[in-house]
Amino acid sequence: MVTQRSDERPALTALPSALRASLGSVAALAALVVLVLGILYAGDSGPGAVDARILSAVDGAGPPWRQVALAVDFLGEPLGAAVLVGAAVTGCLLLRSPRAAVLVVVGPGLVVGTTTLLKPLVGRTIHGDDNLSYPSGHTAFLTAFVLVVALLVTGRRGRGGPAGTSLVLAAALVAGAAMGWAQV
Repeated sequence: MVTQRSDERPALTALPSALRASLGSVAALAALVVLVLGILYAGDSGPGAVDARILSAVDGAGPPWRQVALAVDFLGEPLGAAVLVGAAVTGCLLLRSPRAAVLVVVGPGLVVGTTTLLKPLVGRTIHGDDNLSYPSGHTAFLTAFVLVVALLVTGRRGRGGPAGTSLVLAAALVAGAAMGWAQV
């Protein structure tokens, strides 16, 4: 989206204002869902009913799907995340959009920081060991990263309103679902 500054040179904004407004309520709803699930699963280490159904459906995935799951999982690991963020920052800087580059770092960074702070409060572990699993840092990172990239692409293309919001939400949903599947 292009706006005019006082010196009459166009400046690119990182996010279209139409998307910022419409996604606020979605963010509030998502925070509420994370809170409710955190309360429901606090201190638990076993799979819930939904977890068990998903696990039975995907358990024993054959070699091609297992490789896909491992590749998606890698994107949530520190090295994979650094590669994704580095590539996106490089792209933003090549497009002369330093504010977008900052958003690509700060957005997912805040989400990962939040999950790191919430994990000990919830205390949900996996496999009966000490690996804290909720909220999932892998899933949170990839969802936040794809959300930020979708917001930037939507803003750069001048999409707003319902179409832009739908595109951004669909991209985030697919990313979260893919990482959730890969984690199972």
